[in-house]
Amino acid sequence: MLTLSNVSKSYGSSPPVLQQIDLVIDRGEFVSLIGPSGCGKSTLLKLISGLTSPGSGSILVDGMTPVQARKAVSYIFQDATLLPWRTVSRNVGLGLELEQVSRETRKQKVESLIELVGLSHVARAYPRQLSGGMKMRVSVARALATTPRLLLMDEPFGALDELTRMEMQDLLLDIRAKTGATVLFVTHSISEAIYLSDVVVVFSKRPAVIADYIEVKLPYPRMPEVRYRAQFTELQHRAGRALGITR
Repeated sequence: MLTLSNVSKSYGSSPPVLQQIDLVIDRGEFVSLIGPSGCGKSTLLKLISGLTSPGSGSILVDGMTPVQARKAVSYIFQDATLLPWRTVSRNVGLGLELEQVSRETRKQKVESLIELVGLSHVARAYPRQLSGGMKMRVSVARALATTPRLLLMDEPFGALDELTRMEMQDLLLDIRAKTGATVLFVTHSISEAIYLSDVVVVFSKRPAVIADYIEVKLPYPRMPEVRYRAQFTELQHRAGRALGITR
């Protein structure tokens, strides 16, 4: 689904943000990126989405360049970025409207997605009437509406309280299981990365290189109690060592 070959990125005359990144993500995989603040995790998502171009190297998304693959990719930011004058339903259906999908097809798909994220009871509400967790659920549903083959998520749960964050993690795992989407997920939380992922990629300080590539061989579906297993703790320690925060 995604291949990065020798990808580097600099801004102007500044030192490189990313340096010689090689990464392959298979179709249907859930991969998390963790690393120090400012190390280039969000920059990598921008490169993959075609919002900016690498200084060197190549990126292929499902065999296409990022610009060619834009319709195959959806991007979810930390801020839900909902349009305040649109209801939940109309926010979810925005991408389908832009693609000129018929009203009846759009209605059916929007209703299905709103049910999937558990918001049928607030389908006619406006963003100002929603909690932070609800807004993020709308954002996820909107991203899924165009049936992306690759879902890019840039710290989407970072601003949520811990309980809501854990609920959103379980919702995302459920959505991933039902849709088969390929997910590239940026987070600062080691625990979150391990709980969600097939693979955790650890970035070093800038200029970022891949410090570790951690396969998470915990079975799905994942239940909250998996966080207390010895294997989970060992993976946390390994990621911490790669980040330089544990020995």
